[in-house]
Amino acid sequence: MTFAALGARTGDRTEVRRRGSLRRRASARPGRPVGSSRTGTAVSRTVAVLVGLVVLLPFYYVVATSLNSPSATASLSGILLPHWHWNNYSRAWAAEPWGRFFLNTVLVGAATTALTLVTSLLAGFAFGVMRFRGRNALFVLMLSVLLVPTTVLLIPDYAIATDINWLNTYWIQIIPFGASVFGIFLVRQFFLGLPTELFDAAELDGAGRMRMLWHIGMPMVRPALLIIGLNTFMASWNSFLWPLIMTTSPSVQPIEVGVSSFAGADGTDFTAMCAAVTFTTIPVLVLFLSLQRQFITGAMAATGGVRG
Repeated sequence: MTFAALGARTGDRTEVRRRGSLRRRASARPGRPVGSSRTGTAVSRTVAVLVGLVVLLPFYYVVATSLNSPSATASLSGILLPHWHWNNYSRAWAAEPWGRFFLNTVLVGAATTALTLVTSLLAGFAFGVMRFRGRNALFVLMLSVLLVPTTVLLIPDYAIATDINWLNTYWIQIIPFGASVFGIFLVRQFFLGLPTELFDAAELDGAGRMRMLWHIGMPMVRPALLIIGLNTFMASWNSFLWPLIMTTSPSVQPIEVGVSSFAGADGTDFTAMCAAVTFTTIPVLVLFLSLQRQFITGAMAATGGVRG
């Protein structure tokens, strides 16, 4: 046997011993027991299932009530085993002009969302990128709007709407909600998290403010705009008190006002109301589920983008 072969074999034995020593050290290190990991996973899954049941319980109650007879709505057996009265849905649909209500709701929601996205983007860019005197004071003044309860302003808002002849119109349901303090705040925080060198380089290349906004700023804050758009549309879809006070005609009223028509002075038709709640909730539920991935992605990006 040559010295080269002997050295190679000795080196191989040394490498094997070294690897065995590393394995023994790794196995000797204190780690998390396997049983503890499985127990933690089981507990987290159990908690997730319980939370899911708690969240779904009100929706199940509404659906079960919509399929019951009026006499079984207050009994536990009727909730656990509905009587499958599908005629409650046809009766609820025939009671009100739901086609018009859906059209009004989609129109108001889409217009409000578009206007909110534009104002949030413009104001957020101004507060986050532009430098002008009194910027911080003006931003704090804008945030102070969140401290004022909306119900306190209903009477003066109603008086203003009467003076400008906006009662019972689409304008009174769109324009007052065309700007969102939360939306402006979120977009501003996104812009503050972007490197200023991007805008400095664009300014050196001769780009104006609007070009920097549309070509550089808007793609960067797209996750924030997605969150603002979804929140605004869902809030508009569920709006009830404002249109109830500001509108009187079904030609401009949204679906939530239509649902309230089942509660009158003679009593409340719970089965028809729950049926109406069910078929008016399904569209927005489908919308949210179809955009769930984008919403979660935008929320995670917003978590990393909100700074300072």
